[in-house]
Formats: sequence, structure tokens, C-alpha cells
Amino acid sequence: MTKVTAQVSVSLDGFYAGPQFAGDGDWMDSAESAKFFRVTRWVTDAAAWRERQGFAGGEQDTNSEVVAESFGAAGAYVMGRRMADGGEAPWGEEPPFRAPVFVVTHRPREPLLRGGGTSFTYVTDGVASAVEQARAAAGGKDVAVAGGGSLVRQVLKAGLLDQLELHVVPVVLGTGLRLFDADLDLGEKEAIELTPTRVIHTPQVTHIRYAVRGRAPLVLDDRGSGGGPTVTGRVR
Repeated sequence: MTKVTAQVSVSLDGFYAGPQFAGDGDWMDSAESAKFFRVTRWVTDAAAWRERQGFAGGEQDTNSEVVAESFGAAGAYVMGRRMADGGEAPWGEEPPFRAPVFVVTHRPREPLLRGGGTSFTYVTDGVASAVEQARAAAGGKDVAVAGGGSLVRQVLKAGLLDQLELHVVPVVLGTGLRLFDADLDLGEKEAIELTPTRVIHTPQVTHIRYAVRGRAPLVLDDRGSGGGPTVTGRVR
């Protein structure tokens, strides 16, 4: 059964990149880039990632197995326009996806065909449409939300995300782009619940996989009231 999944590398304080780069010049020299690569070094060191990029070498370890697994599970991708535009030149004629990619955008563009089975289709009628088109193209495999973080939040907010995997790197960045922000529009007594389904520890990063259960209200029980063990409700 096709699942909609997302995975993001984050710091201990919840950032996936540095402060957003909005000026002229080279993104690679920006604070956004520096902190992004600080939390994704485990990926770029992995042999499975390097093979997909056409590079030699890399570490053959647990982290590489996680990368290989994620590539193997994806039958289609959903991506934000900023990520697609930024990656177009570095990815070259054979991007690493090897599957259809659906780009959420407000600016129309003709489909872009690349080698190795990768294509980019630009979707202008919203994130739900992009996810639905990706489901149809995934051939029974997963739809992977490739990001960036704003797009992951949009998919989560819309109730379309089935699985989230956080790759938590033991570093504190202090500032930057947060994965979880106030634009999830949760009510004062509402939360999005997740259930951990897998945890893999390595020296460089801890991989935590969650099943997304969705929005739920806060329901209080009588813990702390001194009324004994009878539970009248729970925090959900």
C-alpha cells in the first residue's frame, strides 16, 4: 500500500538549515547552507548517497543502509519549487531520484525530463494535487516528500502524511529554519500525534521513524488531583 512519507535531518534544537538565504551570491557560501550541511553530513558520507550522485567512495555502514532503504522505497517524489530550482544544475542530466518528481509551485513550467527515469512535473493547483499525482505515478511504492521543511509542514498540516522519519544529529544550531513552526495552525488544545515505530542509533545520528496519527484534541484525566487511580480520560 502506498504511503506518503517524509524524512528530515534536524539538530537537537529542531533546525534543518541555517537562516534562510534570500540575497544575491552563492547559496553554498550562506549560513543556511553551512547549517544544512552540518546536519546532513551523515548522508553525504554514506556510500549509498554517493553512488546515487555518481561519486565514488563513502561509508558502508548503518547510515548508508538507511539511505539505500529510503531510495528503494520511493516510487515518486513531491518537492518544493525552491529545492527543485536550487538542485537543477547540481543534479545534472541524471538526478538521483530515478522516479517522477512533482514540484509544488505557483509558476507554471513545462515538464522537465532527465536521464535515469527522473522527470519533473510542475503542479500549480496545490500540495494535495501534487500528492495525488505522485500516488498515481508511484506504482504501489511510497510517495516521498523530499522537502524543503515548509513543504513537509504543508503536507502534515493537510493530514496527508502517513510516516515521518527524523534523523536527529547531536548538534545545537541555535538559529535557522525550524522543521516544526506555528504555521501548522493547531488549535490551543490540539496536537498532531505520532507513534514511534523504529529507532536506530549510530554515533553520527539517531534515526527515529514515526507513524503519523493525525490531529487530536487534548483530553485531560485526573492525574495529580489526589482522587486515586481511577482514570476519567487521558491526554491524547
